[in-house]
Amino acid sequence: MNGHQDHATQEDTGNLNGQIRKALEVIHDARSSNLLRQKASEYLEQLKKDEEAPYHGYLLAADKSQPISVRHYGLSLLENAIRHQWSTYSAEQSAALRDWEQALAQHITDQDPFLIRTKTALIWVEIAKRSWVVDWMDMDERLVRLWESSLASKELVLTILEMLSEDIFGHEDTTAGLRGTILNRACVDIMTPMAVLAERFPARETSINVRYGDEGWLSRMGDLLEGCITTEGNDGARQACAVKVLSTLRSVMHWIIPKSISASRLIARLCQCLASSHIPTQLELVGPMYLPTATDLFQRLYEWSAVDVNDVDAEKYLLSKKLSEMIYNLGRLLVERPGVLPIDDGLESFFRLLVNISRNDSLQVSITALHVWSKILGSKELLTSAPVTLYVGELLEICSQRVIKYEALPEDSSNPSIVLLNEDLDTMPERHAFLGNYSRFCKMIVERIVRQQPADALYHILAQAEQAIRHLYDSEPAFSAQTYSKTSIPYLKLDAQCSIIEAALKGSLRWLTGQADGTLGNTQDVVLQNLKAWCERNILGLELEDPSVKERAVQLAVGFATGPLKKDVTFAFRVFEYILDTKFPDEPEYPAYSDAVKDLQGICIHELQRLAMKFADHLISIFDEVERKVNHAIETLAQDDHARTRYFSILFIITHRATFVDPKPRQERLESFLQPLVAQWQDGELSGSLSSFNSFCELLGCAGLQQYLTQRALHQVADWSTQFLDEEGKTLQARMQNGLERLPLRATKILLNVSVEKLEPHSMPHRMACQLWERNIPLILPNLLRLIKQAHAFHEPANWQGLPSDMSGIVRRILTDRFWQVGISTGSRDEFYANVGDTKNTVEGLASSTRATVRAVRETGYKLLCYMSLLGEHFYSYKELPQPLSEALFTDAQALSTHQMAILVDMIRPMIENCPVASRSHFLPPMLAALFEQLDRKASAEWSRLEQRKQQPEGRHSLDEEMRDESILRQLTYSSVLLVVGLFDPDKPNPPAPAPTNGAATNGLRNVEHGNVRSFILGTPEILKPLILFCTHTIGMRDTRSCSLITRVLGSLVPEFETIGLIDTEVREFLSTEVLKGCITSLHDPYFVDLQKDLAQLIASIVIIYTPRTETPKQILLSLPSMSPAKVEGAIQQLYKAHDSTRHQRAIILDLLDSLRGISISEQGRIAKLDTKKIRSVMQERYMTVDVEADGKDKEREPSPDLGGIVEMFGKP
Repeated sequence: MNGHQDHATQEDTGNLNGQIRKALEVIHDARSSNLLRQKASEYLEQLKKDEEAPYHGYLLAADKSQPISVRHYGLSLLENAIRHQWSTYSAEQSAALRDWEQALAQHITDQDPFLIRTKTALIWVEIAKRSWVVDWMDMDERLVRLWESSLASKELVLTILEMLSEDIFGHEDTTAGLRGTILNRACVDIMTPMAVLAERFPARETSINVRYGDEGWLSRMGDLLEGCITTEGNDGARQACAVKVLSTLRSVMHWIIPKSISASRLIARLCQCLASSHIPTQLELVGPMYLPTATDLFQRLYEWSAVDVNDVDAEKYLLSKKLSEMIYNLGRLLVERPGVLPIDDGLESFFRLLVNISRNDSLQVSITALHVWSKILGSKELLTSAPVTLYVGELLEICSQRVIKYEALPEDSSNPSIVLLNEDLDTMPERHAFLGNYSRFCKMIVERIVRQQPADALYHILAQAEQAIRHLYDSEPAFSAQTYSKTSIPYLKLDAQCSIIEAALKGSLRWLTGQADGTLGNTQDVVLQNLKAWCERNILGLELEDPSVKERAVQLAVGFATGPLKKDVTFAFRVFEYILDTKFPDEPEYPAYSDAVKDLQGICIHELQRLAMKFADHLISIFDEVERKVNHAIETLAQDDHARTRYFSILFIITHRATFVDPKPRQERLESFLQPLVAQWQDGELSGSLSSFNSFCELLGCAGLQQYLTQRALHQVADWSTQFLDEEGKTLQARMQNGLERLPLRATKILLNVSVEKLEPHSMPHRMACQLWERNIPLILPNLLRLIKQAHAFHEPANWQGLPSDMSGIVRRILTDRFWQVGISTGSRDEFYANVGDTKNTVEGLASSTRATVRAVRETGYKLLCYMSLLGEHFYSYKELPQPLSEALFTDAQALSTHQMAILVDMIRPMIENCPVASRSHFLPPMLAALFEQLDRKASAEWSRLEQRKQQPEGRHSLDEEMRDESILRQLTYSSVLLVVGLFDPDKPNPPAPAPTNGAATNGLRNVEHGNVRSFILGTPEILKPLILFCTHTIGMRDTRSCSLITRVLGSLVPEFETIGLIDTEVREFLSTEVLKGCITSLHDPYFVDLQKDLAQLIASIVIIYTPRTETPKQILLSLPSMSPAKVEGAIQQLYKAHDSTRHQRAIILDLLDSLRGISISEQGRIAKLDTKKIRSVMQERYMTVDVEADGKDKEREPSPDLGGIVEMFGKP
């Protein structure tokens, strides 16, 4: 690569260029055969290995007579040499490459394609990351000389500066990371005006000078920006240049010295851009840059950017969103640094702008304004200021209008907000999360206003709600059970008002609590009397026919009683009676209405239970009257044993939670509730029915199911929903439903739930519950565990001995749950449930009844175990419990579906978390060991099966199933990983210790290890080994969230096994081999490109911490292709030196393994086409998550890469 060519060699070069051109033509010609295209690609790839490739590349790129594809390939030759051969070049060769690149840059014109200009800038940056401030000290001067020529050269310099900024400060770029500190300092040096640099760092080292001139690039860019926007006429080139300046400025803003912004007069220049009418320029500007005194300019810009919902101007609409985000940033600045701007009438125009944005038809535009209002109203300094109080009334009106359930409105609605919402959000998960956050901000605003101005705000809200309630059916047809709809307009109107009132009640309760010293005087009495009178008049005194509307009214009435009116026990009893008297006729001929009536009854009982818990002391004083009313409700309203038990639970709660009751009568009464249930659990007939699988089937009423399926050859019927049940099938279905009712499961769940719900450990009701259930748990557990075990066994095809071998697949078909999943299932939720109801009398309905019965047994059993775990040592102290419990839960767990296994994991978590310290040693080992063995088997097998399915071409129906199955598998994996994270959380507190009852008990507890569960697991190999094995396999599971969390968990475990010891050595060797291999394998997979930082950090930790103890990490690295001992040893020594910089450590690992990576992080999306319809800012993405403070978004599934040869990467064992 000397660049000196004689005439003959130049002739050869010409021939070579011709061959390259022909090869590229073959590749890009659609008529070329695959074989020819492959040979041409191989030829071009082989050329990259030629020693003279950079020179050939330079000649091709510099020859503007060549086609664009040839010039681009020439630049690729240069780039490849710089990326992969730079370390082998001499100083003269490096200098030659720099000179060639400068020559290419000097000849760039505006006629050159964007692709060529960008590639040229990229090559400059690649050289700079390797050579700048090493043997290239005049780079800044070369950039300035380039800057002083044409406008196209200026744009090239801007691209270079932006790329440098992104790679050094933004991206996880390996090359820049290896020289992080040096490049960071150099960038700051050349960007900052000399005067600011001297003032900020007076003692800075000046012996090495990398800058040219005193201005600095920030000033140069500011001058260019001012020149571009003040040029008269519509100069497209200068407007484009202004956009490029703003893009570069945005890139450097997060790391530049703040004072240099004012020194470069950037603020004034940026405001000039806002006043221009060039939308791309405005789009680049509006974001993190704002000027507090330019409110009037912002208002005019906001008005100008308004769009017509029937003909949306995409660029203007995007500008509105960007502007609203900028206003949010300014509002947040006011809240977080109130001293920055004076809080007086001068801010009135800003708050007026905020209100205007809050009214915007677009929910995506207005959500930022509502968000910042919620922050402003939470600030004591701003809340009481005159400019804020001026707009309180308007805010209440806006929130009342915007809290409606937009997701319930039809998608083809002409409502402008719905039209724009359809434009902004493509998927249902995003829509649900976004609207949830939107509603939350509205309610938060109302709550905070009421807390500050209770009397005026409540008057406004209640008056508005009363008008709405009185006119629910205006312009709407009268209610009819036949046309009932859960999302009727009257219901949506009432729901919106109830949501606002509930937020107001919460605010008023906070106001009352904050003023508990009696300083409120008459104001408090007036507010409470008005609230009570309003509720009695508009809720308790209102006749309602719609069960959904009534349901909302019941919930609101309880909100009044348990909120600000919680001290008024007479009013609470009035609400109690109101709910007990609620009765709607059931009309089975109208299924939707009939289901709503059943839902209403369930809600009523739940709200009665809430009132019973809250006002137990008052209700116990009138217990006879309460009991009479409850018994009357049971006689008139309860249609089955389940409903009757729920009504009885109200009396149980009152007896249990009341404070001033004689202990002995109370105990006798509570025992009287439990004894019938306990007797059912001890029934010998039940025990006999649980002794075998067949007798269990008889118990559930499904003993004839196998014969029914076989006789009718239903495995050959493709669509069960078209096969109607005969009389035998209907009888079988009814027997299953009746079989479930005979079990004591649901009744026990109700009473056990109300015994422990919302109780503080060691409180009087909790101690009473422990005493009550402690004697009964041993009588319940044996048959409960048998029920769970048999319910799991029901999923194992081998137990269905009545089926022929060729019908074993029908078991999975019957027991696979049908459920509606947001964003994946076709159709709406209502359509799904309507379809389920329509198939009730078909074979699909029979299968649904079967799995519903088994699911009820299984999941109710889980719930009972969770409730028992809340009793603490009264449950965990049974020494004989863990093994039978583990067998019941995990013996046939592999037969469960992925969805059912995820439910099991969610049930296990509270049982693990609630385990007292004293019971860990006997309870946790058998439970956790079996759990993670099963999880590892299940998750690994399902991921493997899913990857195999992706390789097979299938139809649309199969694709829907694949998407659903993958989503469920991700849920199982993530739930399991969250359990692991909780187990290894070093800051997780232990469960409350049991209250000592005597001296002996206290002394006994002193000998118990009180470390957290993390330390217990680390010292228990029985748990640790299967858990780490699961973590290792999770690294390769294609779920980004789970893999990211697991790499961090394993990273936290690596230092734990640094010392010498039998367990430490064994685990250390495992981490040094299997975990290290797993990380390298995932690093090779393009799917995990976003996790390369996490994977590299884990690899670095293993190498740094374990290499002094064992040679294994080094040997694993040496077994990789093209990995020499010198290269590995050099990387290890660099890692030791970079012990205080994790970014430097990652860069070293990524550089070492560069040839094995599937794709580089820095190569992802360097050049992206602007699609204004799809552009979303970070803030917009956050609003589309369930927790607006959380970050991140699920990525689309990428195609599976070819992993052929991945095993050979590690060489022979």
